[in-house]
Amino acid sequence: MDWWLIFAVFLYLVSAILIVAEVFVPSGGLISVCSLVCLAGGLVIFFRQSNTAGWIGVIIAIVMIPTVLILAYRLFPSTGFGKSVILAPPQRRQGDAIPDSEQLQAKLGAVGTVISPLRPVGTCDFSGERLECVAESGYVDKGTKVKVIHVRGTQLTVRAIQS
Repeated sequence: MDWWLIFAVFLYLVSAILIVAEVFVPSGGLISVCSLVCLAGGLVIFFRQSNTAGWIGVIIAIVMIPTVLILAYRLFPSTGFGKSVILAPPQRRQGDAIPDSEQLQAKLGAVGTVISPLRPVGTCDFSGERLECVAESGYVDKGTKVKVIHVRGTQLTVRAIQS
């Protein structure tokens, strides 16, 4: 076997490693350029050996690049390093999402407190349950008492209560 062919295969392996590195290391494209140079160098060496070897190298490159990327995305999260750098998804409690409209209909007439200013949308607290609300008109300050006057779908419309 010719040493040039071994070197071309080595360049292909380096190219594959650099492709994976580019996905996970921010380099502004510098690693991609190095990967493409290695891939092009390997192709030049393959074509200098023979046209058949060159076209086999092209086919290998076409198959290798997507395969390496897919394997990297699937295997990286299960490695020790991958587990340490990938953030865990947020843990949500049951019932943490927006309530159904039937549940919100029960809030009609309920009195609550504004937690974040309504401009005109903000958050209100109704007996320990935080819900997104829309002010009937204008701006409502934090700490103001409000009453639910209208429910449409998942939108609560509130009016400030004068004390």
